[in-house]
Amino acid sequence: MSPELIVAIIGAIIVVITFIVVVVRKLPKRVRSSYYVKKWREIQKMCSNKDDWAHAIIHADMLVDEVMIKKKVSGKSMGERMVSTQNSFSANDAIWNAHKLANNLRQNAEQRITEPKIKEALMSFRQAMRDLGAL
Repeated sequence: MSPELIVAIIGAIIVVITFIVVVVRKLPKRVRSSYYVKKWREIQKMCSNKDDWAHAIIHADMLVDEVMIKKKVSGKSMGERMVSTQNSFSANDAIWNAHKLANNLRQNAEQRITEPKIKEALMSFRQAMRDLGAL
């Protein structure tokens, strides 16, 4: 075998390995649903105390964002990631309303929210988690 042929074969192997690594990194990761089920149960436990309702909504919002990041959804913020995946959500308007509620609670922790609003937001976050394959 000539040295040129050996160099060409080694070069081709390096190109193929590089291509495989790049493709594998770009693929969305599978999420471990058992981890997210555990986290979701912790959020549900927060709802037993009225004083923790705002924290439950904020944590649910952060958990949905964590799933989108794990699945490598493009976007710099949660809002951008939600726009990127809006076709994946079965209740797109509901998840947006829940996200807006979470943002409002972050800015105004003293804001009073009713139980029906809390339930609606949590159901929206739960459905988003299901749509993303985490629950």
